[in-house]
Amino acid sequence: MVDQVSKSAATQRLEGDTPTLRLFKLLEIIAEKDEFLSLQSLVDETQIPKPTLHRMLQQLESANILQRDGDNRHYSSGVRLRRLAEQVSLNSTTHSARNAVLVQLSKELGESCNLTALSGNEVIYVDRVETQAPLRICLEAGSRVPIHCSATGKLFLSGMTKSQRSRLLSHASLEQCTENTITDYDSLEAEIEKVKIQGYAIDNEEFIPGLFCIGVVVPSSSGKSNLCLAVQAPKIRLHEEHIDKLLPILTRAAQKISDIESEAWALK
Repeated sequence: MVDQVSKSAATQRLEGDTPTLRLFKLLEIIAEKDEFLSLQSLVDETQIPKPTLHRMLQQLESANILQRDGDNRHYSSGVRLRRLAEQVSLNSTTHSARNAVLVQLSKELGESCNLTALSGNEVIYVDRVETQAPLRICLEAGSRVPIHCSATGKLFLSGMTKSQRSRLLSHASLEQCTENTITDYDSLEAEIEKVKIQGYAIDNEEFIPGLFCIGVVVPSSSGKSNLCLAVQAPKIRLHEEHIDKLLPILTRAAQKISDIESEAWALK
C-alpha cells in the first residue's frame, strides 16, 4: 500500500500542462537523487511507460541537460544543467543578503572571505569579498578551484559517502598544485575522515604556495548543504594557531547565511 502511494505521488509530480513542464518535473526528480539513475529505476519511480520516458530522456540528453555515465545506462546532470545551477547560485535573489554577511565577516577578520558551492568535481566561488590589505590573493566570484586541495572542497567530500567520493574522484586527477598538495587517494581519504571528526577543514598551502584557508559548512535545513564559507589569507597572517579563535566567528557567519537561505525557501 505504501509503495502504491509513493508511486502515485511520483506520477502526480510528473504531471504538467505542457510537455516542457513535464520535462522540467522529470529533472526535479532526477536532481533530488544523489545517485545515477537508470531508465528502469526512473520507470519504477514515476510509473511512466518506458517508451515515453525514454523519449523524454533522449530529449534532455541531446540538449546536454542530462548525460549518461558509468556503463552508459545511467543518467545524471549534464553540462548545461550544472551551468544553470551555477548561474542561479551566482545571481540568486539572496545574493545581496549573503554578500552583506561576507562583507561584515571580512571586516571583522580583516581577511578575504568566500562562499563556495560544489560544481561537478570542482569548487566554484559563489561570492567573495577581498581584504583591503596590500598583500592578498585575488579570486573573483565564478572562479573554480580543485576539490582535493581546497578547504571547502574537502568539506564537500566529507559530506559524501565513500562510494560517492570514489565515483567523483575517479573522474578527477589529484593534480599536484604545490609541494603540500595531497595526491594520494588513501591519504586524501584519511584527511577527509579527519575533517569529518573536527567539523572544519584547512588548506595549508595545498592550492597556492603561501596561502592558508579555514572553511566550515553552511548548515542546511534539508540536512545536506551545498554551500561552504571560508576565510583565506597569506600564511604570514593566517595559520594553524588562529583556528580556535576564528572558528566561532566563521560558524556564526555560516549560520546567518543558512538563516537567509531558509527564509528564502520559506517564501517560495
